[in-house]
Amino acid sequence: QIAQHNPKQLIVFDIYENNAHAIGLELKDNYPDLNLVVLIGSVRDSRRINQVFSKYKPDVVYHAAAHKHVPLMEDSPCESIKNNAVGTYKTAYAAMMNGCKRFVLISTDKAVNPTNIMGCTKRLAEIYVQSLGLAIENGHISGKTKFVTTRFGNVLGSNGSVIPRFREQIAKGGPVTVTHPEITRFFMTIPEAVSLVLQAGANAKGGEIFVLDMGEPIKILDLAENMIRLAGLIPGKDIKITYTGLRPGEKLFEELLNQKETTIPTKNKKILVAKVREYEFDSVSGQIQQLIAMAEDGKVFPTVQAMKNIVPEFKSKNSVYEKLDK
Repeated sequence: QIAQHNPKQLIVFDIYENNAHAIGLELKDNYPDLNLVVLIGSVRDSRRINQVFSKYKPDVVYHAAAHKHVPLMEDSPCESIKNNAVGTYKTAYAAMMNGCKRFVLISTDKAVNPTNIMGCTKRLAEIYVQSLGLAIENGHISGKTKFVTTRFGNVLGSNGSVIPRFREQIAKGGPVTVTHPEITRFFMTIPEAVSLVLQAGANAKGGEIFVLDMGEPIKILDLAENMIRLAGLIPGKDIKITYTGLRPGEKLFEELLNQKETTIPTKNKKILVAKVREYEFDSVSGQIQQLIAMAEDGKVFPTVQAMKNIVPEFKSKNSVYEKLDK
């Protein structure tokens, strides 16, 4: 969608070379005149991030790099911190130091009242970029970057989407696995989500957390049954549906707003602004530094406890970390 608007230059930066290569080929086929740069690197690597920012001086950054699978992050919380929270910290700081005009963090509904490690690390990323933006706005830090966040639910067909999994299970003759008969999720298509992210980023004044209107939540069971019917089969007869139980950290229902938060409308009825608790940058920065040290040492339970101290609404579910909430 950015390529359609003829940018001066488009930079794709990813650690996964196969995806980077594939999107590079697709963009070159569809936009042969596009000034495209495809780079490999990690948001964890401060030197690499700073090299890229100092060389190319991007005006706008869309930061979507994150570990996304909830159960995997329950088992590897220190890696989740290093990638999702610390990676955001390093990328946002590099953006500010190199005069980037706008930094858009792609967040998730799992950051609201998080019940899992992944959601809490994304909430930490939100807190950091918002506090950095406010520090710039208030003159405590020298910079011109406007930091904003967009928060939304599941995107159909994206990495981690349930759709490809159901399709594979149906193709094999079943069973189709659903964690719980009542579990629901918000869904949006990739083009719609991207369009709203671009609009929110373009209209931001700085410091906002934008909530995208995902419509009504969908029961995963209904989704599974509909996909079976679309394949010309009968749910329960041709393809069995089995329930596997909620996975570690998993919620029955996702939320787009914290209970203490309210929203205010924007010109686009599909985009709202969340009113959230504001954090003081120096305090947040110090806590992130402590988290980095613990995560790099692999101290799992102290790291998770520190996360809960920063984000008190983080209450673990179906997880070994529940005992930290007592």
